[in-house]
Amino acid sequence: MTRSLTTAWLIAALLPLAAQAATVQVTVLGRDGKPLADAVVVIEPGAGAKPAAPAPVSTVINQQKMQFLPGTVVLPVGSKVTFTNHDSWEHHVRGTPAGLASLNPGTQPGFELRLDGKAEGKEPSSADVTLTTAGAVQLGCHLHGSMRGFIFVTDSPWTLQTDANGMAIVQGVPEGAARVRVVHADQLIEAPPVAVTITPVTALNLPTQVQPRRRRP
Repeated sequence: MTRSLTTAWLIAALLPLAAQAATVQVTVLGRDGKPLADAVVVIEPGAGAKPAAPAPVSTVINQQKMQFLPGTVVLPVGSKVTFTNHDSWEHHVRGTPAGLASLNPGTQPGFELRLDGKAEGKEPSSADVTLTTAGAVQLGCHLHGSMRGFIFVTDSPWTLQTDANGMAIVQGVPEGAARVRVVHADQLIEAPPVAVTITPVTALNLPTQVQPRRRRP
């Protein structure tokens, strides 16, 4: 077999494999029909081997001006979060399973931290947490009830947060039957997943009943 024929054979053999990796564009809408930012989109293929979980990362969530910043973050299982208090007064960090998961007796316990206020001329107080269990975590502060944050811990590479236009573009999704979940910090109960068929290029508009609460400026 000549080199050109060998190359052609390899390309022909690899084309079906390449076609299995699709690009999925998901636009999430709130109850008012407007794009919903900071929603977490999870695509669950219906069949086939589960891919390796994404590698853990290290990130920082700040407490500043009575807010968690960023307010929503998606992180792989095993990631380390450093919470840092930039306010001059004390804060707590309370992490609990979000939604109805908090009522499940088998749910992993959350975590609690205490962070002193930042003294002038000194480094801000901080503490670390390693996220070992997949799922949604609601953040709060015992001292300031208006402070809320949200972490979605994932073991899937097909999990992404929507941007300011309510859009998430997920790469490398297997073609075929799948389910799409949408999770949001202001959602009391997660809606049932939506059944879809993934093609090489798939665009989805997903309405929800989520009404995002007004954030501090």
